[in-house]
Amino acid sequence: MKDVCILTESRYLKPENPNWYTQNILQEERLISVALSSFNISCGREAWDQDFDIANYKHVLFRTTWNYFDKIDSFKLFLAKGLNIVKFINPYPQIIWNLNKKYLIDLSKRGINIPDTVIVTKGSFESLSHICNRKKWKEIVIKPCTSAAAWNTYRIKIEEIENFEALFINILEANDMMVQLFLNNVINRGEISIMMLGGEYSHAVIKTVKSGDFRVQDDFGGKVNKYTPSKNEILFAEQVIQSCDFSPVYARVDIILDNNNQLALSELELIEPEMWFRFHEPAANRLAKAIHAYI
Repeated sequence: MKDVCILTESRYLKPENPNWYTQNILQEERLISVALSSFNISCGREAWDQDFDIANYKHVLFRTTWNYFDKIDSFKLFLAKGLNIVKFINPYPQIIWNLNKKYLIDLSKRGINIPDTVIVTKGSFESLSHICNRKKWKEIVIKPCTSAAAWNTYRIKIEEIENFEALFINILEANDMMVQLFLNNVINRGEISIMMLGGEYSHAVIKTVKSGDFRVQDDFGGKVNKYTPSKNEILFAEQVIQSCDFSPVYARVDIILDNNNQLALSELELIEPEMWFRFHEPAANRLAKAIHAYI
């Protein structure tokens, strides 16, 4: 039995001729494996969406399970089956809470600034036009509440609303949806990702869009660079973590400036956040140290 299972998905388990994107994944997970070994923590690597004996491990570390949102029922079943066999990192209650971006509303009630957001429940028939008229919004972003990597995410201007109503209703058939005021600083400045390991600041990056797009993910041509956050940005990230009912072993706090140029939480990633250890390799040891303390 090994101490930790580093969890990925089948695409990245044993890829042939990996492209640059997959090579980054493999490099990150090698760094984590080496760091865990330095703490005498044995580990293996498995794909959650392929059969393996989870009982061969004591703990499961969620890393690159980046298709979970596309197979959400299977993913929840995987979690339920493993719940009484292994110890999850981060723990099961945190994962379940973080699976649905409604957590942003929870955090906003605790004083964390978020983009102006409306949650539309699965199966509803509320129109985008009605929401925008009520909120007096001229430009919005829509996305499923359970999603990643900008899956089914659209930027819509008020004059285009009618063209997206049918699409919105179609996605609503199977998903809770978020409708948010579009934040201009996504394009003007980018999104800051602050890595928190063991409850403390570790390192940060800034993600910027390619010309003509609004998505910061490198899947869509966005760029990622090292970033030195301000004291206020670190303090904001710390406040986000402190606003939770728990202390995550690891977290990524995504921050953006809202349309009033105030710091706002765009996402809190607790399940499988990309953390860019390759930009700051000592952070892999910091994660291993936090895992060592946790287990």
